[in-house]
Amino acid sequence: MTVRTRFAPSPTGFLHIGGARTALFSWAYARKHRGEFILRIEDTDVARSTPEAVQAILDGMNWLGLSWDEGPFYQMQRMDRYKEIIQKMLADGSAYLCYSTKEELDALREAQMQAGDKPRYDGRWRPEEGKKLPSIPAGVQPVVRFKNPKTGLVEWVDMVKGHIAISNEELDDLIIARGDGTPTYNFCVVVDDWEMGITQVIRGDDHVNNTPRQINMLKALGATIPQYAHLSMILGDDGQKLSKRHGAVSVMQYDEDGYLPEAVLNYLARLGWSHGDDEIFNMEQFCEWFDLDHITPSAAQFNTEKLNWLNSHYIKQADLANLSKDITKRLSLKGIDVGNGPNLESVIALYRERSNTLNELAAGIEYFYKTPVTDAVAAEKHLTADVMPLMKAMMLQLQSAEWTVESIHHIIEQTVVNNGLKFPKVAMPLRVMLTGNAQSPSIDAVMHLLGQQEALKRMATFF
Repeated sequence: MTVRTRFAPSPTGFLHIGGARTALFSWAYARKHRGEFILRIEDTDVARSTPEAVQAILDGMNWLGLSWDEGPFYQMQRMDRYKEIIQKMLADGSAYLCYSTKEELDALREAQMQAGDKPRYDGRWRPEEGKKLPSIPAGVQPVVRFKNPKTGLVEWVDMVKGHIAISNEELDDLIIARGDGTPTYNFCVVVDDWEMGITQVIRGDDHVNNTPRQINMLKALGATIPQYAHLSMILGDDGQKLSKRHGAVSVMQYDEDGYLPEAVLNYLARLGWSHGDDEIFNMEQFCEWFDLDHITPSAAQFNTEKLNWLNSHYIKQADLANLSKDITKRLSLKGIDVGNGPNLESVIALYRERSNTLNELAAGIEYFYKTPVTDAVAAEKHLTADVMPLMKAMMLQLQSAEWTVESIHHIIEQTVVNNGLKFPKVAMPLRVMLTGNAQSPSIDAVMHLLGQQEALKRMATFF
């Protein structure tokens, strides 16, 4: 049997980290088993689903490189099929019409809660042998309910959580079509998983309570039951449930914040799954190694420091030409033209060892392409009265120097030795004059990339 997995987000918001991990694991399982990965947009919540959210999901999937083999399928385009199956279920007795009004159901719920009982539909419109149903009230549009078994257990071996059993007595008769005829979420999912031949349903554990209902409906339809794998939730750095207050609400926010998709994917892969002590691996390796046996059933905790460490690694390994394209875009958004300055790839090569994110990298190299604003605190600390004459003398030497890293370093070293100083006493003032602050890679390499004319021009502004 061909493995067929699916990712089925609801377009009521962005593709968030939890959804991205679910998509990654579903995609990887299909790739591992040379199967097929289906993208399905569950847009039956018309009031909350938006085209912008659909596009955000597609953008997030494309940015991560999680390509799908079929789809995207949209549930709203399959309404006729759902309604057709509901009619068949009504005809075969696995579903029935319920004329209970909202007021009646509210009163029933209130009475059950006051009695200390679990609120549930009491089956008053459920057809049973020898049972007389109430008279059909005028003006009430009936809902359609699934006739859930009254006895027995719904059992499955969850591929992450192990054996799970739910008593049918805990489940009431689920509404599968509203009064206006619109099929409900749980029913549409069942039909889609059945007709799309889904073999493994990999999703968040907030769906565990839906699974027994869906299994019962699949059985009623005579469908093959897929295997289920429910992934634990993701906690924030503080140990609380991951939410908007923890930072990025959208996968694409990570792009804006300067993360590489390779780093985000590598990080998500390790969020609740492991392969020995391996921390860094590409997606080809991940798909080869991936299984559901090594997913922890307990909650995974998001760790921003670890993501930053991984991102730093991938920045160091990235192709310089690709980095240059990305950094050019980030700087252009700030109105900085990298055409007016040194070779961007050379600058990035000098700076990328120091950057956790692409935004840090872009910010760090801005001064190569625009006149820097001098940090007042750094200037007061390093541009002291005893140092400035040395800087001026060195500037005069640099005017006639061969502009190589070695030559520049030699002049700085001479100044250090001739004046009985330590190297930072000379290098730090140079950094402040040329870059605006006291932090930079080797100052001789920085000066070489700035170019002789620009470096001397910047130094001259301090005299």
